[in-house]
Amino acid sequence: MGEEPGQKRSGLSRLIEFLGLRRSIVGLLAMVILVGMGEHMAEQFLPLYLMALGGGFMSVGLLNGMDNLLGALYSFPGGYLSDRMGTKRALLLFNVLSMIGFGVVVLIPAWQAVLGGAVLFLSWTAISLPATMSLVARALPKSKRTMGVSVHSLVRRVPMALGPMVGGAFIGIWGVELGVRLAFAGALVMAVVAAVAQQVLIEDDAPGATAARAAPAAERNPLVLWREMSPSLRQLLVADILVRFCEQIPYAFVVLWAVGTVQDPGPVTAFQFGILRSIEMATAILIYIPVAYLADRGHKKPYVVATFVFFAIFPLFLMISHSFELLALAFVVRGLKEFGEPTRKALIMDLAPEDRKAGMFGLYYLVRDVIVSVAAFGGAFLWAIHPSVNLLAAFACGVAGTVWFWLRGRDLAPLAD
Repeated sequence: MGEEPGQKRSGLSRLIEFLGLRRSIVGLLAMVILVGMGEHMAEQFLPLYLMALGGGFMSVGLLNGMDNLLGALYSFPGGYLSDRMGTKRALLLFNVLSMIGFGVVVLIPAWQAVLGGAVLFLSWTAISLPATMSLVARALPKSKRTMGVSVHSLVRRVPMALGPMVGGAFIGIWGVELGVRLAFAGALVMAVVAAVAQQVLIEDDAPGATAARAAPAAERNPLVLWREMSPSLRQLLVADILVRFCEQIPYAFVVLWAVGTVQDPGPVTAFQFGILRSIEMATAILIYIPVAYLADRGHKKPYVVATFVFFAIFPLFLMISHSFELLALAFVVRGLKEFGEPTRKALIMDLAPEDRKAGMFGLYYLVRDVIVSVAAFGGAFLWAIHPSVNLLAAFACGVAGTVWFWLRGRDLAPLAD
């Protein structure tokens, strides 16, 4: 009996080591939960909010295109600022931008203001992702990077699962307009708490740590970094662009398909759509850790191919789904697209130069999302022709990206500590 506390501590220590839960990683995860919960209470229902405010289908397409374009434009500055300022200070700056955006939506109920605020709060994920991946790469050994990225992705999906349910309940109680604004007010409060948590827990890595390891200055010229990108990383980038066309062509219109406008009323209510999102996130959460464990000990390419396959087939499943039950199956497939996403991100970090992790990650997303933003804008025109045209075009792009990576993509041998 006297040995049980020690045994429990030993078991807990092994679990912490297995999951790569260093102090900075814990701080990062706390921030992800708080900011993510706020975001997904409200952001998922922005297409409905824009329609309620009179923005029309084109405002929804514009929002989705902005999401991709701004994500691209913010990714490289996010990587540069992380390399230059250090992760801790950069993440604080990015959080403040989101707070301002949330505040604009709460205070000004007009679709133009929503798009203006979105310029700021849509930036958080994109601009902070290079810093996040750099933090994981710095805090963990190579053999733990896929696990670290997977734990981050898993924790991100917790608010993705719970947030839409809460946001859907807000809409059910207060209606679309007031419900969404109240959800954004909650997002603002959570972002403030997240900013405090990240400053307390995340260890500062600049400027002393940078100087100590004699790293070169952060590179501000994307053309210089492009020349340093390996051919293997470029092949992954081409495939990823095609697969993201598949994702983004119908992305903003999924909620319209499910809740209404294609057929009125749609197959599900706003609250049921929140449940569907929870099904998607729960599916992703269940597969993250087992896949990360295997990917860190084997080749990464098969897992990336698998995730591209699930991206490709989701539009087909959505096209035949006209009931809650069929939509639930479609959202399980949508959750399975996360099968190899952490592995893909870890592969990017492994293929990037050791002293350019954040910058190279930001450049990758800059190139990818600038191109993919065309698909997001074009999705509105395809949807206006007919929803099936939109979904079939998305499927074709997904197949093309999957085949490209299967034939041209390269892999890395399993890594040791």
